[in-house]
Amino acid sequence: MSDPKKTRRRKRIQKRRSFPFSDTNWRRVFVGTATVAFCATAAVTTVLWTNGWIPEQITRAQENLYGMTADAGLKVQDVLVEGRNRTKAAAILTKLDVERGTPILAFSPEEAKLKIEALPWVKQAVVERRLPNVIYVNLIEREPLALWQQDGVLHVIDQEGDVIESSKASNFAKLPLIVGSDAPSYAREILALLESEPELGGQVEAAVRVSGRRWNIRLNNGVDVQLPEENPEAAWSFFARIEREEGVLERDVVLVDLRLRDRLIVRTSSGAAKDKGQVVKGEKT
Repeated sequence: MSDPKKTRRRKRIQKRRSFPFSDTNWRRVFVGTATVAFCATAAVTTVLWTNGWIPEQITRAQENLYGMTADAGLKVQDVLVEGRNRTKAAAILTKLDVERGTPILAFSPEEAKLKIEALPWVKQAVVERRLPNVIYVNLIEREPLALWQQDGVLHVIDQEGDVIESSKASNFAKLPLIVGSDAPSYAREILALLESEPELGGQVEAAVRVSGRRWNIRLNNGVDVQLPEENPEAAWSFFARIEREEGVLERDVVLVDLRLRDRLIVRTSSGAAKDKGQVVKGEKT
């Protein structure tokens, strides 16, 4: 008689030989096959993307979708622009790059905003799609502040002291004139100072920045007024008061020096300097 234990052992061995792959082996085969399939798919996709087939299909699908929305009434019929003063309408339309009948969903407000804000006079723009058929544009334009003379050339600058490109200085001859390499950075403060005394400020021809520290003011009659580096506001008010009381500018004066704290010095055309501090009560501060 055969041994029952040996018989059961032979059967187990035969069973393992009939099924050579365990569960772990099957998982390995599956993962390996899936990995190969994924890599092959990725390779094919890369080739199709590189040669432009996939992007072309995506673009074609987008165009078909936009065409369907346009047929449903979502297409540009009008462009509404608010806040435009100096910016040309044609320039705005060029930047928008839309025509009547263009699918409005194909229009990108974000891209149009960047293009419009690159126009010389535009400080800020809001661009919107107003469904079903209107492109809306709202502009905040730059405001001219002064003319800036640099190397003999006149530029128009805005409230921040930035040059407004493509603007013609001849169209803004009434703006105040500033001179000096760093003058635009301090333009607002010097113009505010001059305007603080309207009667005297109305006689100003130009403000000249000296050594990046202080200002000389050239008046319409050719007189130069030298302002101090510190507290020029007090000096300008002091000079305005002296002018009202004594009419200094009605005399043969070519220069007024306000750089000393407690006096005003004038120079006449003959070259003689006169100290007016002795006839003025009080100080500039």
